[in-house]
Amino acid sequence: MNSWFENVRIPLDKWIQAGIDWLVAEWRPAFQALRWPIAEALNWIQAFLGWVPPWAVCLFFLIAGWRLAGLRHGIFSAASFLLIGAMGLWQEAMTSIAILLTAVSFCIIIGVPLGIAAGRSNTFWAGLQPVLDVMQTTPSFVYLVPVVMLFGIGTVPGVIATIIFAMPPIIRLTNLGLRQVPVEAIEAGEAFGATEWQALMHVRMPLALPSIMAGLNQTLLMALVMSVIISMIGAEGLGLTVLRGIGALDVGLAGTGGLAIVLIAISLDRIAQGVVRRSSPDSRSVSLVKQLRPIRTAA
Repeated sequence: MNSWFENVRIPLDKWIQAGIDWLVAEWRPAFQALRWPIAEALNWIQAFLGWVPPWAVCLFFLIAGWRLAGLRHGIFSAASFLLIGAMGLWQEAMTSIAILLTAVSFCIIIGVPLGIAAGRSNTFWAGLQPVLDVMQTTPSFVYLVPVVMLFGIGTVPGVIATIIFAMPPIIRLTNLGLRQVPVEAIEAGEAFGATEWQALMHVRMPLALPSIMAGLNQTLLMALVMSVIISMIGAEGLGLTVLRGIGALDVGLAGTGGLAIVLIAISLDRIAQGVVRRSSPDSRSVSLVKQLRPIRTAA
């Protein structure tokens, strides 16, 4: 049986390698140019987080957690960051958050428009869906090889890999949210004389917001997971702390780094879930008349 497969073996690995080599040879300058906006955003966020004092960060998470998820979650988030600082991992945590914010920002900038386009066009969605399937089912480690060949090693290529890995949920759930908007709401907007753009901004997007925010929550958590894996290509942050601990068989170092990641993940997840609950139509008690009032005024 094995000999039979050897006779009909498809050299797919060589084809993939040849394709990557061609991209590196012909398009590497273009891929390097893509690094610039991501590097600028990452440097700006890192500089800002380095400038903000730790007490202000803890206070921010206390207030944000309290207002969005409840007082208990606010206290937990603030205590989590105090514990991270007490473990001596504050700088690494801020680097991880900078990577996270940069990746999620670009996921929103790219993913939401793609989700809107998919929600408005069945043809576009039919072509985009297989791409998202491949992106979500490809093992996360596989992303690292082409990213290193095209963009090099370091934190910025790690952010690029994180963007690619974490983007599908926000595209899918933006598309889903727009497709689940009730037909009656759209017809009411048309009855008020809304243009296509006005219907999108004042009817479709507000009613799809809970689904979009749920997609943002999933993207946030996937980006946090990937921020650990990208330490293998030289990205800094808590992931690199865990990797150093594993490499040196230092259970304490790896454990504290992992604990810090867990605390950040729980804090951000609770706050994001609070935003999702607040964005739901029931919690906001937003009537269709209020959604359409700006359209009627503009008309």
